[in-house]
Amino acid sequence: MTTTTAGVVFALSLVAGLVAVYRPFGDYMFRVVSGTRQSRLERGVYRLVGVNPAAEQSWGVYARSVLAFSAVSILFLYLFQRVQDRLWLSLGFDPVVPHGAWNTAVSFVTNTNWQWYSGESTMGHLVQMAGLAVQNFVSAAVGVAVAVALVRGFARSRTGELGNFWVDLTRIVLRILLPIAGLGALALMVGGVVQNLSAGTDVTTLTGGSQTITGGPVASQEVIKELGTNGGGFYNVNSAHPFENPTPWTNWLEIFLILLIPFSLPRVFGRMVGQNRQGYAVAAVMGILAVASVALTNVFELGGHGTVPQAVGAALEGKEVRFDVSNSATFAAATTLTSTGAVNSFHDSYTALGGGMLLGNMMLGEVAPGGVGAGLYGLLILAVITVFVAGLMVGRTPEYLGKKIGSREIKFASMYFLVTPVLVLAGTAAAFATGNNSTALNVGPHGLSEVLYAFTSASNNNGSAFAGITVSTPWWNTALGLCMLLGRFLPIIFVLALAGSLARQKPTPASEGTLPTHKPLFVGMVVGVTVVLVALTFLPALALGPLAEGL
Repeated sequence: MTTTTAGVVFALSLVAGLVAVYRPFGDYMFRVVSGTRQSRLERGVYRLVGVNPAAEQSWGVYARSVLAFSAVSILFLYLFQRVQDRLWLSLGFDPVVPHGAWNTAVSFVTNTNWQWYSGESTMGHLVQMAGLAVQNFVSAAVGVAVAVALVRGFARSRTGELGNFWVDLTRIVLRILLPIAGLGALALMVGGVVQNLSAGTDVTTLTGGSQTITGGPVASQEVIKELGTNGGGFYNVNSAHPFENPTPWTNWLEIFLILLIPFSLPRVFGRMVGQNRQGYAVAAVMGILAVASVALTNVFELGGHGTVPQAVGAALEGKEVRFDVSNSATFAAATTLTSTGAVNSFHDSYTALGGGMLLGNMMLGEVAPGGVGAGLYGLLILAVITVFVAGLMVGRTPEYLGKKIGSREIKFASMYFLVTPVLVLAGTAAAFATGNNSTALNVGPHGLSEVLYAFTSASNNNGSAFAGITVSTPWWNTALGLCMLLGRFLPIIFVLALAGSLARQKPTPASEGTLPTHKPLFVGMVVGVTVVLVALTFLPALALGPLAEGL
């Protein structure tokens, strides 16, 4: 079997697995977020935080709950890192420097998990487990909760209530993320992923020097980071490390876990609005964009465009031989199509066009399928923009799922879409204007790509990196931290404001002029609008970076 054939089989098996779980897992998540029964553990959590689970919230109260929870989380995680030298299982590490602690606290609370540091030599076990890993759960749950609130806005009418954030957060963590994380951790341990509390083992290298290999709670943190679509690996090289991802089988499982929840959430959307075909349409948009991205990334990497790859016959630099080129490219496409950031290869070593595809995946807004929750609400925003454009074409008020898309709704959708381009392009320009692009290891188009990738990853809450750039300075940690913070919470505010506006409307019956939003025509229009909007926004920057390098 050739490398190309093996890569195709690998990708098709992932598609088959995701199709198989779409309905059962999506239906399970629907029951979790729509049910009214409370478990004893959940009732205990509500009493602890002083929440009435029967009380629902308006969009403003829901948004303030999200912001308050996240602000407290950032403060706690910041202080946790600053005093880690006094904590149990600190492994003797010093406190994290202030600008680094700020960046990491914001990174994990915003579901980005960007790492400016080497995890095995900077963070002790307790900070990794009780600080970073906890945020892998709750930050992902926040994204799902916001997506569910937006869907309630479409499903409800003549009300200002969108549910209860604290109830949504608790249920998602306890009933969805924790059970699957436990099963996934067991599966990864069977596959060879390490799970221990070793403080480190001294070994002698081939050159006679000594180095320390540190174990840790890798299996549990690995599955948490994939399920939460976060990066944030225990080791600096992330899923390229044999302790985190030892075999092609575990590589397949990690990609599957990255895509599991985002690709199943459209089923939840369809069930909640009472039209499963609407969920299929959203899933189709995600699938078309994802398949195109995976295929093109594989083509560019297997083609080995460039002098060195053509000389050796493959673009093997920066890739683990146990995964080969194709499986590495598929992992890279999956991690940049979602807000994961986990990597099993060195993205900075990809071919110019292959690296450009990874940039493009994030610039799409990570909607194919996107982050946990964030992918669904991002794609629904694009659907709203699409029906607005279609309404302008035929000269009638646009409607989506029985809700009119007026000036108020399209303003919220437009502001949502504009946040990340402003952060990405302004941040990249600021880096060059202040001379901080000098920390990039390359000059010319590839140096621009390294800086552009860093701000694209941070602003879209992805967390992966080209890595050919030093970002551990105060300027970079501060700038990227601000991009992660604004890129997460400004869109959430606009999403919840849109949800509140939709929920207050009365339903509008479909008529002969209503655009069917479950048919292939609409699916194609959403795909086209998504690609065109990204092209109009980012093409000049891409032309100066990966496209110029590729030519």
